[in-house]
Amino acid sequence: MSGEDKLPVLALLPRRTTDPQPPRPRAGNLHPDRPRPARPRPAVPAEPRPAPPAPVPADAETFERALAALRAALEVEVARPRKAPDLPQPEEEETFSPVGTPRAMRRPGPAGAPARSGAAESRPGDDDGPSRRDPAPRRILSLSLPRFAMERWLRHLARGAEAPPEDLPMALAVEGPHGPVIHATNRAAEAEGVHAGARVVDMRALLPTLRVDFADTGGDAAALARLVLWARRWCPWTAGDGLTSAGGAGLVLDTTGSDHLWGGEAAMLAEIEGALAVAGFTARAALAPTRGAAWALARFGGVREVCPAGAVETRLAPLPVRALRLEPATVQTLNRLGLKTIGDLLAVPRLSLARRFSREAPASNPLLRLDQATGRTAEPVDPPEEPPRFSVQTRLPEPVEDPVPHLPALARELCAGLAEAGHGLRRAVLTVYRTDGEVASVTVATSAAMRDPAHLVRLFDGRLDRLDPGFGFDLVTLDAALTEAMDQAQPGLAGEPHAAEAVARLVDRLSGRFGGGSLLRPAPRARHVPERAEGWSPAMAGALPPRLLRLRVLRPLRLLEPPEEVRVLYAVPEGPPAQFVWRRQTLRVSRYDGPERIAPEWWADRPGTRLRDYYRIEDHLGRRWWLYRAGVEGDGRGTSPEWFLHGVFP
Repeated sequence: MSGEDKLPVLALLPRRTTDPQPPRPRAGNLHPDRPRPARPRPAVPAEPRPAPPAPVPADAETFERALAALRAALEVEVARPRKAPDLPQPEEEETFSPVGTPRAMRRPGPAGAPARSGAAESRPGDDDGPSRRDPAPRRILSLSLPRFAMERWLRHLARGAEAPPEDLPMALAVEGPHGPVIHATNRAAEAEGVHAGARVVDMRALLPTLRVDFADTGGDAAALARLVLWARRWCPWTAGDGLTSAGGAGLVLDTTGSDHLWGGEAAMLAEIEGALAVAGFTARAALAPTRGAAWALARFGGVREVCPAGAVETRLAPLPVRALRLEPATVQTLNRLGLKTIGDLLAVPRLSLARRFSREAPASNPLLRLDQATGRTAEPVDPPEEPPRFSVQTRLPEPVEDPVPHLPALARELCAGLAEAGHGLRRAVLTVYRTDGEVASVTVATSAAMRDPAHLVRLFDGRLDRLDPGFGFDLVTLDAALTEAMDQAQPGLAGEPHAAEAVARLVDRLSGRFGGGSLLRPAPRARHVPERAEGWSPAMAGALPPRLLRLRVLRPLRLLEPPEEVRVLYAVPEGPPAQFVWRRQTLRVSRYDGPERIAPEWWADRPGTRLRDYYRIEDHLGRRWWLYRAGVEGDGRGTSPEWFLHGVFP
């Protein structure tokens, strides 16, 4: 045997027929260097001890058996699995979980260090079971409305019984740096080669029958905001994805956990596209784990494409790089470098992209857009807050036939809620519910935001008599259908309302009596020709808008419609008048100011319209007039110039 195999020699005792009591173990001294104190022992009577057995010589066979038994015991002890010590295991650091929610991070520390608050402690026997898995991955739905502006305009024409035929080429235009440019087209115009971004004059030369109207971009933005709230019937998190330069729009919905309510993701996509088609909008939808991937698949992928959680890069690889929501200049740069698809971009080392685009804006940073699309960088959906709702109701213990006695209390409660929220009422709806299930409502509107209960009750005077009570009303509700932000206004010293508030209340009462379209008020317009600088608008449209065109010259408050011709004596043909005759009155000019030249509007006037030179004139009696000369000598647009009296100064 070698030195490593040597074992201590054991004293083998022979087998005994009787099992004597084993000797009791004695407590040893744990600290040999310390003296062991003496302990008193109780007196025990001496007992006779048996004589020790005589040693029996061990033979070679017995020794071999003992050695084999010891080796077997050692092998079993070595093969037995040992239990790892209970030490805290550090978790992998993650900034965001697959659902985009920040998680508590733990950093590895020294052994035995306590874990941070909020982090899960590792226990023996823990594994990656369902209890430690992250929640279900996010599901983002992207909606593309490629013809939003044109389809909304066609709906507006259809409501006014002016719907054009489908084969008529139509386009919407916006102002560009070099004249109007095409903003949106219908299918007939697109088939003829008309495209967004082209100049209107070029497209009219290409297609003379093209009908062009100016786009209402502000109305498109307001309609998209209403559509965002309308889409919350499918999920509570919806947001707008902005308007495009080609007349399109987009919506984004976070449908995580909502698809089972509609029979699955595919059924939900079909339901959404069908509802938008009924509303008159063409839509393309796609579902993906990230917002960027859903946006790309909705515009460049298949019809109602659904991307599972682990196939984002595979689905995005064949799409062009402009599917990453990049600016045209960045797309052109990538194409010149040979990176035409997202798959080509994924094959490029990240360090190379970071060196080139790390300081660019998100729309010009392909690495950031790539991380957002693949889920490396979170891009949450930020839904706008819903507008506040104001509604009060009263439940009646017994049916009544007249809801008027309950109206003042409802008005006071509604106006108190409006005042607390800092809002004012623009439209109110009173709804009554009959005992037989019939529902009737009465609507009133105001020309300016208000929250006066007495004025609100007065607007319903004479309008509730037309309600049919039937067997009586048992529920009455008062809703603020339209509200605006309204600041607190300080009344006068005597408590009287301001003049503007008094005028608004008068407009409300007259409009309620004669109808909203029967009362008009003047409204300024951005025109240079004096008779076109103002027009008439419904008084219920709201407060007077600010002056669109601020002129530094004076204008008379009273204009003659049409201007009246006068006979003029002047010293020079292109100079001011020295004397003029108006309505058989001869008036001498003592002072004048001018001329102010106003050119004709080429888009509204007929060819051959002459320009005007206006003069402010004061006669010998101190009265002030506003005259103009139509044309100049030798302009080739008629005979000698003519003079007209257009206004009177106060």
